[in-house]
Amino acid sequence: MCGIVGLYLKNPALNDQLGALFEPMLLEMTQRGPDSSGFAIYRDLQPEARLKLVLQCADNDFSWPELAAELTRTFATDVDFKVVHTHCLISMAAEEAAVRRYFARASLPCAVVSIGRHIEIYKEVGLPQQVAGLFNLREARGSHAIGHTRMATESAVTTAGSHPFSTGSDLCLVHNGSLSNHNRLRRKLEKAGAVFRTDNDSEVAAQYLDVQMRQGASLEQALYAALDDLDGFFTFTVGTSDGFAVLRDPIACKPAVMAETADWVAMASEYRALAGLPGVETARVWEPEPATVYVWEQSGRGRTASKRAPEVVAA
Repeated sequence: MCGIVGLYLKNPALNDQLGALFEPMLLEMTQRGPDSSGFAIYRDLQPEARLKLVLQCADNDFSWPELAAELTRTFATDVDFKVVHTHCLISMAAEEAAVRRYFARASLPCAVVSIGRHIEIYKEVGLPQQVAGLFNLREARGSHAIGHTRMATESAVTTAGSHPFSTGSDLCLVHNGSLSNHNRLRRKLEKAGAVFRTDNDSEVAAQYLDVQMRQGASLEQALYAALDDLDGFFTFTVGTSDGFAVLRDPIACKPAVMAETADWVAMASEYRALAGLPGVETARVWEPEPATVYVWEQSGRGRTASKRAPEVVAA
């Protein structure tokens, strides 16, 4: 049992309030997941030639300035960095593939939590209130966010095993449920180039979407393909630079509720996480249907895809 939440601000005038609106949603899910928590914030979109990375390191003696200096020498670029608890936000001008290769080869105690031009992921072991405080979630500004509170049932309680999982550029996933075929699928995805850091089945789902999209599928196509290829029960919320998407499995045994006004669209595992949002009393509120992809993008228009899966790219 875990808790997931997502908030997309259709009205840019609310962007300064993203953290203040989103943090209470996350904290309401504490009883569903008290052992660890995390969130993805989409803010401060970088210029096209520039990347943002969030790195995590449990070693309190690790020297972030030395790493920044090494990145400056290696990539011949200026590197800005900001340390936030055990994480470090780095901004630099470089090609994403080259940066990923560097960290895959480097013998460093830090791990890449997220990479892209828009996304920042922060996650840690502990109660959601503690985690939100460590990373100043309430003060965050941005266009949208997704979050997760975890109750581990199949893998260890670690920072690496916490959600969200980010496997592609500006792409991340949070998951409530359990996959039964993740070990078999893991081996298949590794042959397609996926690299895994944990034994968490949710990382398999995230890698699955990334592989599908690298092979040419749209996010909608990748999610519909997941209905055929992922066995188990799940509710996914997926963050992208443009917005977010929601999918429940065909049985839809894991709880989920959505609400939408002219200013925002939100989802959560339980309605109480939505109850404090401004204007929720007049919002359209519904339970997302099984096996149906819901997508919200920067156009501000919600889009519900048909239940019949479009043509997809084979994994």
